[in-house]
Amino acid sequence: MASSSPSSSLLRAASAYSRTRFFPSSFRNLTSTAQASPSVINHHRRSLTSAAVRSFHCSAPRWSHRLDWRSPLNLRAQIRAFNPVIERLERKFATLAAEHPFKAVLTSLPKPGGGEFGKFYSLPALNDPRIDKLPYSIRILLESAIRNCDNFQVKKEDVEKIIDWENTSPKQVEIPFKPARVLLQDFTGVPAVVDLACMRDAMHRLGSDTNKINPLVPVDLVIDHSVQVDVTRSENAVQANMELEFQRNKERFSFLKWGSSAFHNMLVVPPGSGIVHQVNLEYLGRVVFNTDGMLYPDSVVGTDSHTTMIDGLGVAGWGVGGIEAEAAMLGQPMSMVLPGVVGFKLSGKLKNGVTATDLVLTVTQMLRKHGVVGKFVEFYGDGMGELSLADRATIANMSPEYGATMGFFPVDHVTLQYLKLTGRSDETVAMIESYLRANKMFVDYNEPQQERVYSSYLELNLAEVEPCISGPKRPHDRVPLREMKADWNSCLNNKVGFKGFAMPKEAQNKVAKFSFHGKPAELKHGSVVIAAITSCTNTSNPSVMLGAGLVAKKACELGLQVKPWIKTSLAPGSGVVTKYLLQSGLQEYLNKQGFNIVGYGCTTCIGNSGDLDESVANAISENDILAAAVLSGNRNFEGRVHALTRANYLASPPLVVAYALAGTVDIDFDKEPIGTSKDGKSVYFKDIWPSTEEVAEAVQSSVLPNMFKSTYEAITKGNPMWNQLSVPSSTMYSWDPNSTYIHEPPYFKNMTMEPPGAHGVKDAYCLLNFGDSITTDHISPAGSIHKDSPAAKFLVERGVERKDFNSYGSRRGNDEVMARGTFANIRLVNKLLNGEVGPKTIHVPTGEKLYVFDAAMRYKNAGHDTIVLAGAEYGSGSSRDWAAKGPMLLGVKAVIAKSFERIHRSNLVGMGIIPLCFKSGQDADTLGLTGHERYTIDLPSKIDEIRPGQDVTVTTDSGKSFTCTVRFDTEVELAYFNNGGILPYVIRNLIKQ
Repeated sequence: MASSSPSSSLLRAASAYSRTRFFPSSFRNLTSTAQASPSVINHHRRSLTSAAVRSFHCSAPRWSHRLDWRSPLNLRAQIRAFNPVIERLERKFATLAAEHPFKAVLTSLPKPGGGEFGKFYSLPALNDPRIDKLPYSIRILLESAIRNCDNFQVKKEDVEKIIDWENTSPKQVEIPFKPARVLLQDFTGVPAVVDLACMRDAMHRLGSDTNKINPLVPVDLVIDHSVQVDVTRSENAVQANMELEFQRNKERFSFLKWGSSAFHNMLVVPPGSGIVHQVNLEYLGRVVFNTDGMLYPDSVVGTDSHTTMIDGLGVAGWGVGGIEAEAAMLGQPMSMVLPGVVGFKLSGKLKNGVTATDLVLTVTQMLRKHGVVGKFVEFYGDGMGELSLADRATIANMSPEYGATMGFFPVDHVTLQYLKLTGRSDETVAMIESYLRANKMFVDYNEPQQERVYSSYLELNLAEVEPCISGPKRPHDRVPLREMKADWNSCLNNKVGFKGFAMPKEAQNKVAKFSFHGKPAELKHGSVVIAAITSCTNTSNPSVMLGAGLVAKKACELGLQVKPWIKTSLAPGSGVVTKYLLQSGLQEYLNKQGFNIVGYGCTTCIGNSGDLDESVANAISENDILAAAVLSGNRNFEGRVHALTRANYLASPPLVVAYALAGTVDIDFDKEPIGTSKDGKSVYFKDIWPSTEEVAEAVQSSVLPNMFKSTYEAITKGNPMWNQLSVPSSTMYSWDPNSTYIHEPPYFKNMTMEPPGAHGVKDAYCLLNFGDSITTDHISPAGSIHKDSPAAKFLVERGVERKDFNSYGSRRGNDEVMARGTFANIRLVNKLLNGEVGPKTIHVPTGEKLYVFDAAMRYKNAGHDTIVLAGAEYGSGSSRDWAAKGPMLLGVKAVIAKSFERIHRSNLVGMGIIPLCFKSGQDADTLGLTGHERYTIDLPSKIDEIRPGQDVTVTTDSGKSFTCTVRFDTEVELAYFNNGGILPYVIRNLIKQ
């Protein structure tokens, strides 16, 4: 628990906002330069002037992260008019600079040929032996705290907490953290921009300056989640799918394009450019910032949980909810619990034929078993030299799947080589290396290693990793390839669960015969109907992508062919992949096997797999076939990939091709042939699998630096469809009440300057009663909108045809659709329904079975609050802010669970929902709760009487009483709760300035 009182924390947070009115992050990071040279001071003043003018004149157009003023003469006039404000701020700047607690460690970084790269806050200059033992990931938090220390937002005591990490981290202490930038994708970016737009409206209604709502740190938004696999096995698939993408999403895209000009410091990367995390890795990641002569490590928070991929580049990054990201954009320091760090030692070398995907699935299983939720994982050891940067990024990408906040790889020579490969200039790379070496953030494996302290330790010999896949319902349920057939048969027989389908014995050999485009076809349990090379995890890794091409080539040469009814697709994460597949000559063979490029985006992994052929869909549905999907993604939760594929397996891209060729997951690759060659011989897995040397040779000859340079030189130019979108120039958005994509949410409509205060819950009904592992996909699905759902009914009533429903993910800018889509997953298991699966619940007062939305509205209209009961890991999966926004709009006031996923718990607080944890060893079942009771949560009505992590009493009308822990983990979260959520808190503090 933090040392300061709730009232002092609130005062500190309010004061912090008053200090950031005109300060972009580049300037606020420089308020500590008492010993800076005159040239650096002048840089600061120019930054200050720009910030003041930007706040005064917020309608100027811009692109990228640079300002583009309409008229220099007009600008000078504005500066003269604003001169008194600037003078006051410069006086404040001088005072702050003189008072900086760590001014003594501000150090110059010389260039080898003379001059300097800039100034930096030196960790070695602190002369504190504890720093040498700190994990590299903690050193990044430490540098940020030192640089931003102003004794308002960041206090000197916060710096001491981080330096003393070895002793403080087990105590769950609170620290503030200011990320250098924010990363968005369009599914999460649209609601973020919607919120910013309606916050401007709220500021206007409350009589304040609307231009205070503007990002103060660089914000990068990559549109990558909207493309669906509608057209496949076609040379024209990319263009056809993009045309359909624009038809469906024109309104959303126009809105985002408006946002790129209405809000400063916001870069929008147009559709068709790549997957956000690969673009971040190859292009957006800075590693080290040099802002107005101040050097500091790159760090990023993103609204997609796989933001962690950038950790492979040595950039500290992780996923947060959209509402947290919005606050970070507006200058609010993130409050976080100082994490423990698991040291993961790698040794040895991967065996021949073993892929990075096999490694990451092994690491995921190990870390999930170890327990790393809320922790950093930091990789080290001699085995690091055997891992390419792409391999590291693959492991870092799946941090959410093993539950860690980060999977961090410190910068070393491999990182520098990758930066040069991907087009970063020699001077930039030299600056990065010089800074990180000087600040003890660089690992040189040619030098003796200083022993670091970790909270706990794991070790893996890379030589022990074997080929594997993961499934059929969770990413951490790893299955060695040699055991896959036996595991599949166990899943058929096991009771319904993460590893079971309870298929009756008499039905297990069922064959569904059907006609596919006039030719005979058949499906069995385990038949593959979707095979997708997709997702940020693997499409950024040349070794596995070229490995897939080699499998396709060997299969073609032997005469093997993927069955035509399998929906095959290839969705690269950037245009670079296409270039090296063409350079290698392997795209031709992928095309012959049906793996034509379908677009540059998330596609199947996010649920945008598109429809199956009608004949295939009917064969599955009419015969209750347990169909399978195999994808190179990172998520395989039920109902996510496709409604008709109940078994979903994660695999490396070459294994995706192999399973597509086999046509089933019910196969032992060691013993059973994949198919028959053109000369009638049996072809086995080993006959089509490339060696490590073959893959390495293909990578060496095909992946070239100029591919990255040419791809990213043109990335912001978009495509003709994007460039033709016309948008209004107004900085206030004109809401269309008839729009089914973009709608003004109701969060602030009745907002006043007086916070609503703390509140408990009285006589609430249980809306849903869940077991373990309810994911954000269960709470707020991103995929297709079911034809009978409340959301479908809403759209039909507004004239939207079923073919134009699009997905929940694409309609996240409309709260009316998303509220109806809350708890709308077709695989939802709600104990109130006694085993029945689906998005319905029991309306307790009447006993009626209703869609969850309809039941929630009936409770709400009658003036009744609701709660949700849940098991362990509630809210795991994607960092989806609608999984918190939706329940809030349904009237849910509290969630009582055994445990929460980190981001989702924070999001619940951010929307004013109380997260409560059962005491250890207890849950709804052990307490005898059925969900038919009414619940009262005895929370103090005064915020200063609540402490982070305190116990509260929950009573029911059936006479039961039990104790829970209230999961407000920091005092800042208490402030959010007192204000009814994080965004009202931000607005009130901005207005008070």
